[in-house]
Amino acid sequence: MRGDAGINQCPPGGDEAARTLAALAGVDYAPVDPRFGVTKPFSIAHIDESTCIGCALCIAACPVDAIVGAAKRMHTIITPACTGCELCIPPCPVDCIQMKVMSVARTADEKRSAAAQARSRFERRTARLARDDKQKRSRAKTEERAIDPEIVREAIARAKKRLAERSR
Repeated sequence: MRGDAGINQCPPGGDEAARTLAALAGVDYAPVDPRFGVTKPFSIAHIDESTCIGCALCIAACPVDAIVGAAKRMHTIITPACTGCELCIPPCPVDCIQMKVMSVARTADEKRSAAAQARSRFERRTARLARDDKQKRSRAKTEERAIDPEIVREAIARAKKRLAERSR
């Protein structure tokens, strides 16, 4: 990180986040720059169960594991875990995901708590994916090195022959 990003580049946080960042960074406040996106009310993803085909593309796209389901089964959103990032919408081939505006306002403490939980979920997901990737690479290497049983038998026979020659 170079540390030169403006405090006004976070549309999801809106002007409230820009004010908080300005105060924390000790810089002048600037309203959110629309070049970085549109500030919208906080929304949660909602899956239309009647059109979901269970493709699981939304599950893979969710950075906080807020979507559960199984292949060829209906998926659902874990509402308290959804951050409203909308990353699940583009991969959905049947457009069954819509964003629903949250009607209940959250306090600053609730927002901080939700942010901490989202960060934790994201970090756990990232670690799990890295672990899964490492296991896949390890299995692939093992499969590449799969040893032909005939070669093993020949190596054992050579070793036994050498041992027999040494003991004479």
